[in-house]
Amino acid sequence: MLEALFLKPECRLAFSAIRILPAAAAVLLCAERLRAQEAVQPPEPAAADYSPLTPREIDILQSGAPPTPVQQATDTSTGSAATGGSLTQTPRRFQYNLSLSERTVYDDNVNISHFDRRSDIYFAVEPTLFFGFGTADSANSASFTYRPGFSFYIDNSDDDSVQHVFRLQAARNFGHLSVQLAQDVQILDGADLTTLSDQTGHNANIDIGGRTRHDVYTTNLNASYELTGKLFLTSGGVLAIDDYPGPQIGSQNLSGNLFLNYQYREKLVVGVGGTVGYNLVDTGSPNQLYEQANVRLNYNPTAKTGISATVGLEFRQFESSATGLNSRGLYVTPVYALTGTYAPSDGTTITLSGSRRTANAGSLSGQDYAETNINAALHQRFVRRSSLGIALGYENSNYFSVFQALSATRNDNYVYVEPSVDVVITRYWNAGAYYLHRQDSSSFDLFSFYDNQVGFRMAVSF
Repeated sequence: MLEALFLKPECRLAFSAIRILPAAAAVLLCAERLRAQEAVQPPEPAAADYSPLTPREIDILQSGAPPTPVQQATDTSTGSAATGGSLTQTPRRFQYNLSLSERTVYDDNVNISHFDRRSDIYFAVEPTLFFGFGTADSANSASFTYRPGFSFYIDNSDDDSVQHVFRLQAARNFGHLSVQLAQDVQILDGADLTTLSDQTGHNANIDIGGRTRHDVYTTNLNASYELTGKLFLTSGGVLAIDDYPGPQIGSQNLSGNLFLNYQYREKLVVGVGGTVGYNLVDTGSPNQLYEQANVRLNYNPTAKTGISATVGLEFRQFESSATGLNSRGLYVTPVYALTGTYAPSDGTTITLSGSRRTANAGSLSGQDYAETNINAALHQRFVRRSSLGIALGYENSNYFSVFQALSATRNDNYVYVEPSVDVVITRYWNAGAYYLHRQDSSSFDLFSFYDNQVGFRMAVSF
């Protein structure tokens, strides 16, 4: 299919224009000519999905809800990758996908800086390799997803970077007992907390407030055991490591939870449980022990609507510190994690997610912060091969001191909005454009910034 595409004279010019400056007009012209010449129309593929935050990424925010590793950027049950390509028309035991995406982006604040704003055009090349055994709804499955990212700047070559994001996950069913394991690794070099589902920069690293090296390792082990027809146990363990090779402050967090769940009705499950965790901080802050008391709700009133929520209270204690300062007393705060989906029609999807957690500050010694966020996204398909989307979110970070004699006054309010349009040109090729505005208003001017991006993207899937 790709060879035939390159042989068409009228498409070679459009394709070259897209590689240099992917213009939406050239994409649409090429799409119309291809559709007019195709003798056999392939089945309609899904449009690209650029969701702001996956349910699993909300779950690992230590709210007590065990993650669901099968819900990822690559949907192994349908064989559809995040780039919009199709792996196979029917589920197969062995599945694979290789895709290549390219983004050309104008950014007016490449380092999300308050005092040193620098604009530039950069090119991001992001191949994705996926292969797996089994499907998302099968008893036993395993998969591997790897996405390196190569960024090249025209004027600020010092910002050129290579990043690596990959996920390894597996599930095994033993009858009454099912076990899931997921390992995520993010080797980052930039101003964003890049994930498999966020390529464009919804999740800016507002705690650091600038470009930095940052390595994140997250291990999730979850299990479910059926006691009776309606009663079952779920448990989960999380090891999360934040490592900053530079002067920033890293941390390690180990936690485990246990829930007793009851299927009250066919579409309603409720549960109660708790979480215990231990938090080690590299420099300047005492280690911390915390407990959570949680309740959980999973409700699917219709086939088009799903709601999952976990809420509770966290009780955090602080150990003695080598600094000689007295650690603060008990810190009590609410925690929650929620996800919701609504699909009123075949071409419309609305998602909502949010969380509240306590995290260690990587930028300020002797401080933690309570982070509250809410994210929403709307995806609407139209004219069969085109789709419109909008994603927006808000995050508040309220810092507090871990020592009695010191106070913390930093408070950040971060917002982003991203409208986008995407077009499926062929079964293996799609293109689109987006605009991203993000802004952080901090009580410390050093961390405040605003940033605007205009990006053109395309992806080819093999």
